[in-house]
Amino acid sequence: MSLPSPTELEAAAAIVYGAMPPTPQFSWPLLNEALGTEAWIKHENHTPTGAFKVRGGLVYLHALSRREPQVRGVIAATRGNHGQSLAFAARRHGLGAHIVVPHGNSVEKNAAMRALGAQLIEYGDDFQAAREHAQMLARRDGLHMVPSWHPDLVAGVATGYLELFHAQPDLDTLFVPIGQGSGICAALAARQALGLKTRVIGVVSEHALAYQLSFHARRPMEAPVGTELADGLACRMADASSLPPIIELADDIVAVSDEQVARAMRLYYRCTHNLSEGAGAAALAAALLLKNDPRVKGRKLGLPLTGANVDAPLLQRVLDEQPFRSVP
Repeated sequence: MSLPSPTELEAAAAIVYGAMPPTPQFSWPLLNEALGTEAWIKHENHTPTGAFKVRGGLVYLHALSRREPQVRGVIAATRGNHGQSLAFAARRHGLGAHIVVPHGNSVEKNAAMRALGAQLIEYGDDFQAAREHAQMLARRDGLHMVPSWHPDLVAGVATGYLELFHAQPDLDTLFVPIGQGSGICAALAARQALGLKTRVIGVVSEHALAYQLSFHARRPMEAPVGTELADGLACRMADASSLPPIIELADDIVAVSDEQVARAMRLYYRCTHNLSEGAGAAALAAALLLKNDPRVKGRKLGLPLTGANVDAPLLQRVLDEQPFRSVP
């Protein structure tokens, strides 16, 4: 499946900016000092839902309302930010939103989805189980199943990367966290649309390696999920739709541990006084891990802070520097 064209990205931007302004990108001196090079942070924690995915939900439901005007309700599986995105957009279109989350999901993300009007359903022990249950409910109840990856979602998310690239067109390396693939595909679409040479490197949790394994095997792979901290990266099975453009266009995929993510979250707080959830800090964690790598050392970096939706008790553990012992 091809990535959205420049024309499609322009149309997506018009939809997104009808609901929210562009988010800022800043270069923070203390972070630059920690990295030993110049980095630009794309603050997607400043969207109406505190995460980048709201852009994709806005574009997807705008297109759906015109493509299938008879639809009265949508359903999706999520660990939180995808669900908030759809609930936010569904309310703008007068649609019901049914969101399936695994048991033990973020308490505060669940509360945010309910506050946006979503009907929350808890099922299964991980995202994959929640997604399969959502698919069953969609068939049973006649709801539109919103996938985790779709060109409309990618087009919406790409508007944020276009903002970053327009502001800083000479970025050498961009790190992008990978959950189900819409974020990195959006970055690749934006780079392609502008004809840039920026290196795009995906970031996964070393406790959820499905996308890294799939990237190297060049086919969808499954891997156990054991991350305690980066729930937005807790993918057990790579999405077959998002994988082809990642395999073809991404420059590499690296893995970071929960401890490395925790360090990056602390740095964001101490250096910028911005909160980050685990997945939101993964790009910074990867840059710190590769600090002496030629793709980072002396390079101009792009680092999306993709979300700030972290539960208070978990954030307290991070700030207190308590250890994270992820499940193998």
